[in-house]
Amino acid sequence: MTKIAIVTGSTRPGRNNHGVAEWVLAQAQLRGDADYELVDIADFNLPILDEAYPAAYQNYQNDHTKVWAAKIAEFDGYVFITGEYNHSVQPALANALSYLNAEFNNKAAGMVGYGSAFGARAIEHLRGILSELQVAHVQKTGLFSLFTDFENFSTFKPTEQQAASLAPMLDQLVSWSHALKAVREDSLAAV
Repeated sequence: MTKIAIVTGSTRPGRNNHGVAEWVLAQAQLRGDADYELVDIADFNLPILDEAYPAAYQNYQNDHTKVWAAKIAEFDGYVFITGEYNHSVQPALANALSYLNAEFNNKAAGMVGYGSAFGARAIEHLRGILSELQVAHVQKTGLFSLFTDFENFSTFKPTEQQAASLAPMLDQLVSWSHALKAVREDSLAAV
């Protein structure tokens, strides 16, 4: 079965991100169309990027990088959860993505954003990062407002309208994740 990671984008104490990720996981698991798993970047204790070699070389020196790489390599696709921070992705997510390269290549990603402007600017910046990692990011996104989808700006309770934005993204993501398995197999056969 296609394996999809739901990746948190924040490591901050009291973060909203984990609640959004848990909700996405619960919704995704109801579908039965893929094997979904929550991957919390906080569990990997990644410092500011501290590898001597560019990620494309896969010459990882640090144990935290090796563990992170092994986990990410398990999946066919990803849902990245990002709040908008200074009109961009959350710093912890950008840092975590910077550690790796080949583990993401020829895989698919969907995105869920939240913020004062539904996380739209964070999503657009994330698209650029994912393109460089050779990740095929789907067009549909889950978008949530800090003003209407969070109780007291902290407890995630999406409106019905915004909650409905998740299913089209997951539809595309599952399809693309499955299709890109063939691309990865062709790449391996060519080596």
